[in-house]
Amino acid sequence: MTKLHDMFTQARRAQSGGGIGFVGKNKPVNKPRAAAIVVELSNIDAGDAESAIKSGADGLLFTWDGNDPSVLESLKDVIDAAQTSGDKIVSGLNITGGWENLERENFEHLKELGVNYVLLPLEAPARLLSLQIKDFELAISVPMHSGDMYPIFIRNLTAFDNISAVRLDFSLSEDISALSIEDVLHYRAVREAVRFPALLNVQADLNEAGAYTLLALGVQAMILTSNGNDATTQKQIRALRELLEKVHQEEKDSMTGLTNKQ
Repeated sequence: MTKLHDMFTQARRAQSGGGIGFVGKNKPVNKPRAAAIVVELSNIDAGDAESAIKSGADGLLFTWDGNDPSVLESLKDVIDAAQTSGDKIVSGLNITGGWENLERENFEHLKELGVNYVLLPLEAPARLLSLQIKDFELAISVPMHSGDMYPIFIRNLTAFDNISAVRLDFSLSEDISALSIEDVLHYRAVREAVRFPALLNVQADLNEAGAYTLLALGVQAMILTSNGNDATTQKQIRALRELLEKVHQEEKDSMTGLTNKQ
């Protein structure tokens, strides 16, 4: 099972707390959620990463512009620090430039630093999709473009076996709950075309109605971008986690009610 797939499935399962023996470290019970939570950090900072996991994030996403490899050397310490608060966290790296200089050795080094997957845009060289590195995954950022032919075009991504997930890089309206059925159908057409497990950008002030609208797109994880303020980010993570727990429970209760009626 891949790390990303494991993160998606674990989010929808309850995980008991408690330690081992008398000296085991007690951990809170994790309630199942409608989707996993990935926090995109603006800086490679151990404190920010650790607090994000403590606040309830399932994964971390760092950003690198592809220019100076030395800035990545602190990744291992940062990821190790985060894992002290959650040993099952999944760490990704969003590479925003310099793709033409990337080779197998770069990905292998990232794996050694603790990175589980890289996120690439459609502009990245196609040769990178042919690289097969054990226990290291590739995800693709998929933007939303208008036109009836776009879902057909983007469906060709399914021809690449090495893709583990996609980031639906959609710029949704501020009032997500106000999206019409037609609006959602346009987004859903792209979502269905790519078929891979999907991560979706989410706003910090997401409400219950907005959460149900986003989940109608069939996503497995939501990406919350940190605003650089640690206290604010912690509050946003907790609020999003509680919301996704509530939505999951309501879905479960609804399905139970339907079963009992049959």
